[in-house]
Amino acid sequence: MKVTVIGAGNSGLAMAAHLTIEGHEVTLWNRTEKNIQDLLENPIIHCSGVINGDARIAHVTNNLKDALLDPEMIFVTTPAFSHAGLATQFASFITKPTTIILNPGRTFGALEFQYNFHKVNPFVEPIIAETQTILYTCRKVTQNQVEIYALKHDVLVSTIAGDDNQTLVNNLPTGLRDKFIPANSMIETSIGNVGMIMHCAPILLNTGWVESEHDDFNYYRTGISRTIAGFIEKMDKERVEVAKKLGHPIETAVEWMKRTYELEGDDLYSVIQSNEAYATIQAPRSLEHRYVMEDIPTGLVPLEAVGKELGLEMKTIGLVIDLASTLLGIDFRKEGRNLHELIEENGISARMILN
Repeated sequence: MKVTVIGAGNSGLAMAAHLTIEGHEVTLWNRTEKNIQDLLENPIIHCSGVINGDARIAHVTNNLKDALLDPEMIFVTTPAFSHAGLATQFASFITKPTTIILNPGRTFGALEFQYNFHKVNPFVEPIIAETQTILYTCRKVTQNQVEIYALKHDVLVSTIAGDDNQTLVNNLPTGLRDKFIPANSMIETSIGNVGMIMHCAPILLNTGWVESEHDDFNYYRTGISRTIAGFIEKMDKERVEVAKKLGHPIETAVEWMKRTYELEGDDLYSVIQSNEAYATIQAPRSLEHRYVMEDIPTGLVPLEAVGKELGLEMKTIGLVIDLASTLLGIDFRKEGRNLHELIEENGISARMILN
């Protein structure tokens, strides 16, 4: 297939290499030229780990118009806070229907993307979908080198309507088709995204270590103690309750991790400690990291907003948003993806959109 990968970060580099090794014609786009300079000079990604090989990328560019020249499928791997802006830019260059998959969408990313695309271009109807999580547990080593620790199993994917997700999966490129499964609803991919549960609280509750000059510490194995794991499970209970109220029950973070990584364990702490894919993942060195700057405004903020509209207290998740806002001096509720513009302009409620 002819595919375009948007973003040359950790997962973008991994996906571009993986699809190339699978035999597909890949265009890799990144906004900042200096961050892909090595690939512009020599378009080979050196991939190690569970996928090994040197992948010669068909086309590497920082020109978005060039990257969107008639791809069969587009995979967006950039942070979720860039989705709205990318949707507006896509709308200027896409002239016929194609499939755009957000990897992942975070909370209601596909809705936000569609809304901003159609503000600029109401004439083209692309298929817009989102995944529950990133497929790859990976690390970008250099501009042209990526290490893939694990491929997750049975990652959920859904379009906004969610009525033909099996066809979406059937049309994925080989190499990905057997890794994704169709969700019953976008609620399963949006509210089913556990990144916002696993990322936000641990980094904030380890601020002293994150900002210290000590050696790096393991984010999951060391940073998530039994007490922090218990706090995360309280957040997760609120997340699961939102989906239940919307009529689409989802799995807990523990259930998701056991299924995705084929693990055993009775609680979140024990499952994390037994996950070999987490064994070498070091903690961020700053709070200005995607675990905060992406997962809170595009994950927890819209989740809290919908939960409150459904009559739920959302106390624990609210505490995390408050803590992040206070520590960084940012009003994440004001700046985040709360869907108010979308909801108010259409004169409908979040419950109506998601049912």
